[in-house]
Parts: sequence; structure tokens; C-alpha cells
Amino acid sequence: MKSLTLRQLRYFDALAREGHFGRAAERCAISQPALSVQIKDLEESLGFALFERGPRHVRLTARGEAFGKRANAILREVADMGEWADSARSGTFERLRLGVIPTIAPYVLPRIIADVTDAFPQIDLHIRETVTPRLTAELLDGQLDAAIVALPIEEPALSELPLFTEEMVLVRPERDAGAPPVPPGALEDMRLLLLEEGHCFRDQALSFCNISPSRPRDGLDGSSLSTLVQMVGAGIGVTLIPDMAVGVETRSAPVCVTRFQTPAPMRTVGLVWRKTNPMADALAQIGAIVKTAARP
Repeated sequence: MKSLTLRQLRYFDALAREGHFGRAAERCAISQPALSVQIKDLEESLGFALFERGPRHVRLTARGEAFGKRANAILREVADMGEWADSARSGTFERLRLGVIPTIAPYVLPRIIADVTDAFPQIDLHIRETVTPRLTAELLDGQLDAAIVALPIEEPALSELPLFTEEMVLVRPERDAGAPPVPPGALEDMRLLLLEEGHCFRDQALSFCNISPSRPRDGLDGSSLSTLVQMVGAGIGVTLIPDMAVGVETRSAPVCVTRFQTPAPMRTVGLVWRKTNPMADALAQIGAIVKTAARP
């Protein structure tokens, strides 16, 4: 078998992602015939087909999927080595691709960005805001360097650095101001408004309220905490939000905030990155910056 090249692996990865020769060729900045030749040479070297070719799309074969896992691991290692080399030359970060979940991003990102760029003036900082499952997948795939999420992630390939814990609070309509605290068990019988599926904060709220995720609910699933709080202000129900969001989300809605009695529901916020990332020490420095920036 002829030696495989990184170029072939990158072309394979592009075609596997796009499922289309034209789009993959555009992604790789080469012509479609050139990409086809490279993929054909790769398959001939391996001795088996990597893709099923259809008139409008291509898809991985079973062997192609197995090959893809190995190819992705190699490409991640190469990307990590490149990041390490850039940082080693300059003594600091050249680029940081940082993911943040939506229930954290709006409340601490401005301070985090300012503090990180002050500490690393030459850094090229890229921010990606999305839900935990996507951030985890993009971390494992080498598209992100680190992510700020709610712990635990429990992914063996990722390192977790706990940064701080915060309470979850209950948001009720303004008319309930002064009403006694609501025991956690009572939330099960209230119209509890939650984030849509995919948000880890939804799962944490359901767990605290002892509500099964599969149980039918009469409420609203929102895409943001802002939507949920505004709906509470309209008298539709109640919701839970993290403490860091209180100042931002409740200032423009007729709602009141109630804290739970001990033990209050908590979440742990942390920084995660691939265990193979050679910049682990520098990422721990980023974690310290995030921890300081998130303080009230």
C-alpha cells in the first residue's frame, strides 16, 4: 500500500462532511476533478471503497466510517501540534477557539473577552455559542480548543477544570412577590417553563424538580432564558434561571426572584479541553481568567 498523505486525509474529511464532491472541492479550494482523483487514489491505496456514490450525493461506507474515526484522530493531533508550535514560538496563544453554552455566554462573555485579550494581546480569539452536545462534538473533532460548560461532561477524552458554582433561582410573576418560597417538590405541579431539548440547563432543572424528561408537560419550551423570563412576566408560568442571569434577564420583565432554601439547586461551571491538547497549561490560565471574570 502506498503511503497516505495528510492532504488525502483532509480531502477525505471534507467529502465526508459535505457529502458532495462539488461542495467538498470548494471547501478544499481545489477543482472537483482534482478532488475526485485524490479520493480515488486514496481508495485504491487502501484497497476498498470509502464512499457510496450517488447521482446527487455521496455517503460513507461501513469501512469509510471506520477509516474516518482514525483519520479524524490523526487530523486532530496534527492541529494540536500546529497550535502548540505557534504558541511555543511566540510564548503565548496565537489563536483560541472557545465554545460557550447559551446559559453562560451573554452574562460573562464581555468580561471574559476583555480579560483574555488583556492577558494575551496578540491572541486571535474565536467564540462559538451553542449547546453542550455540539460543543463536545466540535471539541472532539478538533474544531474548538476549549469550551465553557456546565460540568460534568463525562467524556473520557476531555479534561475538566471546575471554575465556580452558582445557584439556580425561581422566577415568578411579579404578583407573587412576597409569597413564601416554593419547595422543590411543588414545582412538579406548576407550569414550569424550560429551555428546549439539547440545553443542559433544561436537564439540570428537570433533575432538581424530580421530573422525568419523558413526562408530558403543559408549558413552553424556549430557545433562550430571555424568552422564558418574558413569558413568566406575561403570567404564563414560572421558570428557573442561573444566578448570573438574574440582573440581565429580570430588569425588563414584571417578575420576582425567589431563592430556594438549603440545599439550593446548584450548577458547576468549568472549562473543558481535549486531553491530547499540548497547551493544557495555557488553557488552565484561561480558566483562571474566566473564573475571575465571572465573579459578581
